[in-house]
Amino acid sequence: MTTPAVSFEFFPPQNLEASFRLWDTVQVLAPLNPRFVSVTYGAGGTTRDLTRDAVATLHKNAGLNVAAHLTCVNATREETLAIADSFAAAGVTEIVALRGDPPKGEGKFTAHPDGFANSVELIEALAATGKFTIRVGAYPERHPDSPSSDADVEWLKRKLDAGASEGITQFFFETETFLRFRDRCDKAGITAPIVPGILPIENWKGMRNFALRCGANVPAWMDEAFEKAGRDGREDLLATALCTEMCTDLLAEGVDKLHFYTLNRPELTRDVCHALGVTPEARLENVA
Repeated sequence: MTTPAVSFEFFPPQNLEASFRLWDTVQVLAPLNPRFVSVTYGAGGTTRDLTRDAVATLHKNAGLNVAAHLTCVNATREETLAIADSFAAAGVTEIVALRGDPPKGEGKFTAHPDGFANSVELIEALAATGKFTIRVGAYPERHPDSPSSDADVEWLKRKLDAGASEGITQFFFETETFLRFRDRCDKAGITAPIVPGILPIENWKGMRNFALRCGANVPAWMDEAFEKAGRDGREDLLATALCTEMCTDLLAEGVDKLHFYTLNRPELTRDVCHALGVTPEARLENVA
């Protein structure tokens, strides 16, 4: 089995305790030599300044290749591009460009009157600067705002054609979900890399509710498995085993990159990576 290249997603900290947790997460995962780490943007752009600060700090102090999330929500075009310019000035030239979720309490995304109407417009503007490597979201299961799965693939192609170089998928729970999506992308003529987004399950109940809001299918067998594991206190063991098995199956199908949503809790991600052969020693051997 080929050792995959990995990347990690972090949340920007919103208080002192969260700052320590983020730094602990970085300390645990940085030795795995990720090809990049990304820092998210809160719903409605609520963590815009926190994201900018976290990105600059990680780039400067952790020696990591950092990708900043950037969205279209609640900002003019000028404000959004000024934030992008501040990333570039700090030496951060990788961006994950997203439409973004609406602010809490709002049922759907509404573009700012002077802002970008959608992610394609944002990507085109970022690409026109010539300053950034741009990654975008991809949806192996229908996005809640999308009319169909085929429309999701068509929109992904538009984003890539607009100047993005890679897609990172929303998380999913079964290997076949990603493989079917990859087939649809191939059929649509998409040739850019599509990287599976992997979410090790820290808390099944919370994750299940989050998945339903995101439109991710929750298999019935996982409910039963985590219910049984919970009675014996084996949730982490089950989560590690299931995530490792899915990643192993993806690698067997030709996937060579994995993107982990860490939730700033690194232990399960680290354990899965180690099980896949991604260790500090292995990464150093690959570099050598």
